Amino acid sequence: MRSSRICVSLCVAFALFAVGGGSASASSGQQGPELRGAFASFPDYMDPQLSYTFEGWNALRDSYVPLLTYARANGVAGAKVIPGLARRLPRISHGGKTYTLFLRKGLRYSDGTPVRASDFKFAIERTLRLNSGGSVFYTDIVGARRFSRKRRGGIPGIRTDNRTGRIVIHLARPRPTFTDELALMFAAPVPPDTPLRDASLDPPPATGPYMITDAEPGLGWTYVRNPEWRGRNGRLMPQLPGGHVGKIRIDVIPNGVREVRMVERGELDWMQNPPPAPYFARLIKKYEGTQFRIESTPSTYYFWMNTQKAPFSSLKVRRAVNYAIDPAALQRIYGDQVTPTQQILPPGIPGYRQFELYPHNMAKARQLIAEADPSDRNITVWTDNEAPNDEAGVYYRNVLRELGFNAHLRVRNAGDYFWVIGNLSTSNLDTGWSDWFEDYPHPNDFFSPLLAGSSILRFNNGNFAQFDVPSINQKIKELGTTPGPLPKGQYAALDKRIMKLAPWAPYGTRMLSIFVSSRVDLAKVIWNPTFGADLTSFQFK
Repeated sequence: MRSSRICVSLCVAFALFAVGGGSASASSGQQGPELRGAFASFPDYMDPQLSYTFEGWNALRDSYVPLLTYARANGVAGAKVIPGLARRLPRISHGGKTYTLFLRKGLRYSDGTPVRASDFKFAIERTLRLNSGGSVFYTDIVGARRFSRKRRGGIPGIRTDNRTGRIVIHLARPRPTFTDELALMFAAPVPPDTPLRDASLDPPPATGPYMITDAEPGLGWTYVRNPEWRGRNGRLMPQLPGGHVGKIRIDVIPNGVREVRMVERGELDWMQNPPPAPYFARLIKKYEGTQFRIESTPSTYYFWMNTQKAPFSSLKVRRAVNYAIDPAALQRIYGDQVTPTQQILPPGIPGYRQFELYPHNMAKARQLIAEADPSDRNITVWTDNEAPNDEAGVYYRNVLRELGFNAHLRVRNAGDYFWVIGNLSTSNLDTGWSDWFEDYPHPNDFFSPLLAGSSILRFNNGNFAQFDVPSINQKIKELGTTPGPLPKGQYAALDKRIMKLAPWAPYGTRMLSIFVSSRVDLAKVIWNPTFGADLTSFQFK
């Protein structure tokens, strides 16, 4: 997932608003103790069709349930797709091109509105109409591409029956990853009166165990029990946990040192983001197994280069940057929280095969720059202000200066960073920092949304390198639509093939952590590789 933090506009950064269908009603009650947590920055859109960040999905997962969802379990077990709002997994027919599901009868949103089969169709159409970064997952539905261009007429490939709850989805071609994509946040049904604009100021009513209320962008938000969960939705979806706390208060605290100290003093029960790099080893030594736990992630941290404009339109320049980047130096910057790598696929993703095309060699990098002799040496380097990404940006700028470029650093607030660099009208989108966490455990997720020409979007773009190579596009499409066993070897070859073209300079895969107060039972906290710590799993001792 894109760890992109596409966030609420700065013009409303301090406006007070209530979300989740309004404040909690008296009937919801608190129903349990209060958990206190913190995020380092306000998450992405409080809108299931727009949210496309690790932080955002962590924040929204227990409020919005798609037809299918992922098991509430640790590690690999958490990558299993299970029924959500649907009664069972889809029946797949017609050579992998037709998916049939049935909505559970009697479900309601947190405001009491019945959940209908047609709400799923509306959610997919809304995703496309809003130019969501998740649009690329649903354009193989019959008529979806035309609908995304015309913005009217509906998607004929989705047929629904509100009386029976039947939902039939017709694809133009087989898409082996589609079951996983039905479990993504973008596909979560929402009421048909949800506005066709960013609903972060008033997100749709919830279907999950918690609803979000009392949010202040840039400051924090609160979860309370969904009043429809205890007597209705929870009974209809027994496979999903209802949570152990009655209320969760999240504060945005950009200062990681302060977060650590507040958890140690018991003023916070959990910090969502990893601790500052200098604190990592101390927390392991003092709290590992009791309050602190390390979690590996299927993620890739990288510097992107805009392949559509000089100087990075030159292959020699892009390769020079890869030789110049020292992953070991970045490992030190991240306090050993990244494991060095120089490829797109991270360990743990099917198709990963380790290789190293660009061993650190500054002399080789300078030689390639001399051969390329780029006429444009003025470069803007982008990064966000969340540590240590800001330090990684400084390191990258300095490397480019060593290569003879006039590199200037642009540091954006973490809350709107990906919104800015994902908007193609932003000037000087030359190169910068990014990261990617899996949407689902399939190698296609590291290629189709990030490196296919069709994924270059005017807004909410995730292909920051604007990498568009017809032969690569065709291979990504071919592998993503081939039924049968996963072609791991071909994905491994694609990884190396793209890195020979060097649109990115990858440098590591990230370890994250769970740090909780002494009153939280760490052993019970579930960590999902896509969604992070599950709020429903937090329990007090």
